[in-house]
Amino acid sequence: MRIIVTGSAGFIGFYVCKILLSQGHEVLGFDSFNDYYDVELKKARHDILKQHSNFIEKIAKLEDDNIFIEEARTFKPEIIIHLAAQAGVRYSLENPRAYIDANVIGTFNVMEAARENNIKHLLFSSTSSAYGANKKMPFAENDKADTPLTIYAATKRAGEAMLHAYSYAHKIPVTAFRFFTVYGPWGRPDMALFKFVKNIIENKPIDVYNGGNMVRDFTYVEDLANIVCTLIDKIPQTGIEVCGNDSISSVAPWRLVNIGRGEPILLNDFITQIENCLGKKAIRNELPIQTGDVSATSADTSLCNALVGSTPSTSYKDGVKAFCDWYLDFYMPKI
Repeated sequence: MRIIVTGSAGFIGFYVCKILLSQGHEVLGFDSFNDYYDVELKKARHDILKQHSNFIEKIAKLEDDNIFIEEARTFKPEIIIHLAAQAGVRYSLENPRAYIDANVIGTFNVMEAARENNIKHLLFSSTSSAYGANKKMPFAENDKADTPLTIYAATKRAGEAMLHAYSYAHKIPVTAFRFFTVYGPWGRPDMALFKFVKNIIENKPIDVYNGGNMVRDFTYVEDLANIVCTLIDKIPQTGIEVCGNDSISSVAPWRLVNIGRGEPILLNDFITQIENCLGKKAIRNELPIQTGDVSATSADTSLCNALVGSTPSTSYKDGVKAFCDWYLDFYMPKI
């Protein structure tokens, strides 16, 4: 199949593209290479993808008028996997306009391209942050999500709603994912695991919020990417449920799916595993919980399991070790 992946040089997009290419699909990777974090890391990911003859690279901003739409007209995709976004919960407090541009306007351009090309399935990455101030655990897809705590979460929630409207109006099958704390090799430098490993190695303090008494549903990136690719063929049909708590829309071929490990881990335990892998204790800079942060996340994974017959299975101990091994291999020879 011909598949467009937006955010192909990003952390998750890179893994999704690798899987699709290994399956023999023709992939157009669309990415802006913005400088929110190390562009060289993004280039290194794309360099691996470009070793495949059926990978096409396009570097441009998704929110720029008509560039993505014109590219789609030429490529004629059957599937679009929309992973591109301005990432980062905390950065959204500093530069909210970047999130409106990339996550709202960029998503609109993807929707227009999907409509024009009459694609078979549009898949969209949202976030567990969309659950906002919800207290009920674990978070389930049918729970209300009307209390986002950051602009990042609000723009992702807006994307879900916009896509439902287009799915209804134009009969475009849409699956939206809410990802839960994705981590692993090739991860982003702004993420906690990357920062912790880097600073521990360099004998610098790590910022630990709320005494490390934060619970996260850590989800290993390769597990998540495999589920995303499997869901390509799980095309939603209006009102047809696969289980009792299905989020399928009653009026549109639109579904929302949590992708998480379903086994929340205390941040302090996560840090301990990093220390064990590196053989060094962290120097902790204790800080209060930040604006926009929630103390816990936990995914109800029953719908994901009903759709694909599995959920992410890699333990946090194995996942942290894999990241530490990658980091030492990728960065230490350069120091």
